[in-house]
Amino acid sequence: MDHSLVTTNFQLDGYRIVKNLGVVRGIIVRSRSVIGNIGAGLQILFGGNITLYSDLCEKTRRDSFELMIQHAQQLGANAVIGFRYDATEIMGGVTEVLAYGTACVVEKI
Repeated sequence: MDHSLVTTNFQLDGYRIVKNLGVVRGIIVRSRSVIGNIGAGLQILFGGNITLYSDLCEKTRRDSFELMIQHAQQLGANAVIGFRYDATEIMGGVTEVLAYGTACVVEKI
């Protein structure tokens, strides 16, 4: 699927929605490692961006996004509209990241 056909909007400029295939999602549950927490603790001492956590968050979002794309493709979609992320802490140090949207078949106008 062309990632440019994934949007937070509920329409795609230049495209017509031919078929709505329903909600698709990609769920990832991640925990921080002990070593990662120690490294991040050292970064906290110096202030600024905690790159170990930023990298973990970015990888988790990317993985949940790709799972959502796979789910959409399994349904026969070539686009996802209304795309969103959600995150929930399940327990200390364990977080679920959900990417979701509406799978559609679109065609150029």
